[in-house]
Amino acid sequence: MKSGLPLVLGMLLVGSGCAKQIRTSMAIPRSEPLVCGHAPVNGINMYYEVHGRRDGLPLVLLHGGGSTIEVTFGRTLPVFARGRKVIAVEEQGHGRTSDRDGPVTFESSADDVAALLRYLRVEKADFLGFSNGASVALQVAIRHPQLVRKLVFASSMTKRQGARPQLWEFMQQADFSNMPQPLKDAFLRVNPDARQLKIMHDKDAARMRNFEDVPDNLVRSITAPTLIVVGDQDIVTLEHAVELTRLISGARLLVLPGGHGDYLGEAVMTQRDSRYPELTAQLIAEFLDAQQ
Repeated sequence: MKSGLPLVLGMLLVGSGCAKQIRTSMAIPRSEPLVCGHAPVNGINMYYEVHGRRDGLPLVLLHGGGSTIEVTFGRTLPVFARGRKVIAVEEQGHGRTSDRDGPVTFESSADDVAALLRYLRVEKADFLGFSNGASVALQVAIRHPQLVRKLVFASSMTKRQGARPQLWEFMQQADFSNMPQPLKDAFLRVNPDARQLKIMHDKDAARMRNFEDVPDNLVRSITAPTLIVVGDQDIVTLEHAVELTRLISGARLLVLPGGHGDYLGEAVMTQRDSRYPELTAQLIAEFLDAQQ
């Protein structure tokens, strides 16, 4: 594992108006939203942005824990937006999305995303979820299969044993005081409410401490063409990534160099200029565009 392990693990915990802070490589022009706003769904006001082509095939982006759209997808969203209609959202209590009483769960967030798509009158879309966002995307595919054309499940797991032991050791010590400062700063740039930041952290930490295995039969029920993506030094083990390709019929596996989030160029992880985010987005786009 890389030396930045505490930051990587912290990103799993918690990882207005239209966004103006999307950070990209010097070689990738920034994407400005066509539309942004808040949708009233399931008792929250869910923040969303629409980028790219209005008539393009929809791609839904689901960010990592503790993160915002910009943190997870700032360097890949502009690449996807070249040829698609990209719908990027923020989960319950994250960034510009309001909170509600009760915990944040992968299942409830999946239902929120499904309600948002109904609000936007999107009948079917591709989904790319990273880390906790991948677990949300998985639940969309399980609970709302009619919405999912293709699924990209990046750097997440369906079983506790699918993650390295360091994750669960860190979770036992997770506290707002050791939440990575770059994640705090990213949240406060789009939402200055420091109280909401702490609530978001605590709910995300509780979700991970209480992580429950997804039954294999539910994973096997996924019928959408699926791409499993993992870094070769990721929090998720390569063995688990391979296992998922065997559980989901016809699933493909993409192993990329780097740790958790490196291949996406997450803003709080990768400060240097790199072609990896653009190349990753192009590889994922090839999968999404392929005939199956």
